[in-house]
Amino acid sequence: MKRFWAVFVARNKEFYRDRGAFGWSLFFPIIVVFGFAFAFSGGNQNLYKVGVFEETKSHPPAEFTQTQFIDFVSYPDLKAALERLRHQQLDMVVSMGTKNQYWINDSSPKGYLLERVLKGSSPTVTSPFEKQSVTGREIRYVDWLISGMLGLNMMFSALFGVGYTIVRYRQNKVLRRLKATPISAFEFLSAQIASRLLLILCVSTTIYFGCNFFLHFQMLGSYFDLFIVLLLGAACLISLGLLVAARVSSEEFAGGLVNFISWPMMFLSGTWFSLEGANPWLRKFALIFPLTHVIDSSRAIMNEGAQLSQIGNHLLPLIGMTLVFLSLSAYFFRWE
Repeated sequence: MKRFWAVFVARNKEFYRDRGAFGWSLFFPIIVVFGFAFAFSGGNQNLYKVGVFEETKSHPPAEFTQTQFIDFVSYPDLKAALERLRHQQLDMVVSMGTKNQYWINDSSPKGYLLERVLKGSSPTVTSPFEKQSVTGREIRYVDWLISGMLGLNMMFSALFGVGYTIVRYRQNKVLRRLKATPISAFEFLSAQIASRLLLILCVSTTIYFGCNFFLHFQMLGSYFDLFIVLLLGAACLISLGLLVAARVSSEEFAGGLVNFISWPMMFLSGTWFSLEGANPWLRKFALIFPLTHVIDSSRAIMNEGAQLSQIGNHLLPLIGMTLVFLSLSAYFFRWE
């Protein structure tokens, strides 16, 4: 434990003494969150979004589906679609089957316009549409974005703060010197994981509550559940960073490898925009990224009030990936 504690403390001091890295990891996400909150505060989006639940082979009227500026998203679960409508992530939900129904949110002005378009484009439908209503608070873009920013900051902090740092140690012969000490590879890697895990959780907590003081994020779930998700996500991303650094000895190659891993995750994990309505194969491909599960599960807790038992499809892959990454990084790790 003394050897573990010595490396743990040294790594923490190295981080907060580097003013540039410390300031960047803390203030950059805050600036981005406030920037997007200001940019999208007007709500002047021209695109309407309609969720479609097809109970049978029936489809909405062709005149309605061919209307410009409306994005139609198919949902296999009516309950999930109505939940998004309640938070105004959808403007209308249409159900086609034995009974044709549509739902709108009474507090959303877009629902009224879409209702008029639907009635005007379906005069020949045998079974008229039956109107249903839901109510609920609008989820602002910044409420939706904060989960992505927390996950994105965790990803860069884990990959560059662990993977890139260990490669630098190896290139500068620091690992070679440590090899001559009594410390084992397990103790060294454990200290790196614990140090980075503590720093990521502290920085993420500061970012969230610092921004929440001014922006008042929506939080329908439990803070404890959110902490568990961030803990598992940070552990998984740190393990991925260790795998990158297991054998690489060039900082240039390590930087390219980290960018090769991080950029697809940044754009395909739902950080900036939702993948709903995207190609189904693309949505399935995005599930191979740890960041996708971190963002989706934290977003479900904050904006939908989900519990840990309801997001097991995200937590189990995170645990599995962490074990695989740790096993591979421990197997391939070399001091020199």
